[in-house]
Amino acid sequence: MTKRQPNSSHCFVCGVSNPFGLHLKFYNVSPGEIASDTVVPEQYQGYPGVVHGGIVASMLDELAGRAHMAGAEPHFMYTARLNVKYRKNVPVGRPIHLVGKAGSSSSRAHNATSAIYDENGVLLAEADALLIDVPAGKLDGVDLSQLGWRVYSDEELAQLGIS
Repeated sequence: MTKRQPNSSHCFVCGVSNPFGLHLKFYNVSPGEIASDTVVPEQYQGYPGVVHGGIVASMLDELAGRAHMAGAEPHFMYTARLNVKYRKNVPVGRPIHLVGKAGSSSSRAHNATSAIYDENGVLLAEADALLIDVPAGKLDGVDLSQLGWRVYSDEELAQLGIS
């Protein structure tokens, strides 16, 4: 994996300071494609050994949106539609590989897909998303650094207990 994308402070999926969050790190692997590798802890299970479906949907949603964020300036969008297909149980405590891919774009709307695979490359869950640009001016005056939006070094993440 190549260049790491920024994290934020309190996002449930990527927030480095969210004590309840997943603390995922995302990497640009090619134009319009991102990836993340993780092991989901037991506290996010729906029933023993299986990641809760809402957590799976949260990871797929974040992957889809971030697939369009490979540029120098952040491209913030909100999800208008997320269609999730749960193929197999996503396990807790086991390595999983997450992939997001940017699809077509129009002036304000963007499509993306995302998927979760097990350690052997078996597809566990997938989604397609329709994403809409945050309206122009909505983030004017917002200091993204105050939200913790930046790329954290490995040393900073280790100090926060994130591997």
